[in-house]
Amino acid sequence: MEQDQPVTPVDGESTVTRSREPAFNLPQGLTFVLLFLIAIHAIRTYLLPETLDQEVILNFAFLPARYTIPLGEQGLVWLWTPVTYSFLHGSWEHLIFNIFWMVAFGAPVVRRIGVARLAVFWCLSAAAAVALHVVFHWGEMAVVVGASGVVSGFMGAAARFVFSPSGRISRQFAHLNRRLSLAETLTNRSVLVFTGIWFLTNFLIGLGLFSMGGAGSVAWEAHIGGFLFGFLLFGWFDPRD
Repeated sequence: MEQDQPVTPVDGESTVTRSREPAFNLPQGLTFVLLFLIAIHAIRTYLLPETLDQEVILNFAFLPARYTIPLGEQGLVWLWTPVTYSFLHGSWEHLIFNIFWMVAFGAPVVRRIGVARLAVFWCLSAAAAVALHVVFHWGEMAVVVGASGVVSGFMGAAARFVFSPSGRISRQFAHLNRRLSLAETLTNRSVLVFTGIWFLTNFLIGLGLFSMGGAGSVAWEAHIGGFLFGFLLFGWFDPRD
């Protein structure tokens, strides 16, 4: 398979020539994350007894009701669950659905920011996602699991640079594009269509018209929290100014 290679950037876009592309071409950091998520779910599904898996959920999934208890009267679980919930999934369908979108939108983000920034982005976008979720579900006992909030963060971040100023979407070398300012982003027709469809989809999910990835009830507010984090704050992580 052939791959385009950059020659000279022009107005934030890349002129390209042709060369060979590997059949499987993901950033190593993202590949590691995907294998890690698969390993965790496989261990929970095939190796852990149900009682032990329930302990995993209790200690690593996000639970809004946990924050109605004075923090001094409980352990430190409240401290890490806003991140660790993103490594757990409710089913193989849920995991595969998230992997699909992570490959599509996470790959250009990871190529652009690198592994170290990826780790920080993952933790903060996961926390931002459940921060908005808990505003709407304060004190509820329903647990939240899944990387959907982080995936939404990738989508929001990608919207800042995968579309060229002319509105076209760059593919193999989207990570080399100039990051659009917020003003440019909000006047880019392609970005507006993309974000409009994204928000409409999540609004319909919130109305219960359909679910996603076999995950049962969908924490759509967490999706929005993650997306807004990536969209508004991607400049914190972007090494290309």
